[in-house]
Amino acid sequence: MHCLDCHARGAATPAVGICRACGAAVCADHARVVTHEVHRRPFLAPPVETPARSVRCFPCAGAGSR
Repeated sequence: MHCLDCHARGAATPAVGICRACGAAVCADHARVVTHEVHRRPFLAPPVETPARSVRCFPCAGAGSR
């Protein structure tokens, strides 16, 4: 699979991830890793917030989409 942004410029750069928000394939140059909190509730225990990371493309990272 190749990066969508590079493909639009006429290049065939291998993708290293998929944008969590829009599903576009992104290369290392066009990928942004963002952190967010994952809320989970263990059985019979108080809720826990765990830090996690996800890959976003430039437009989705700039839009602040979750």
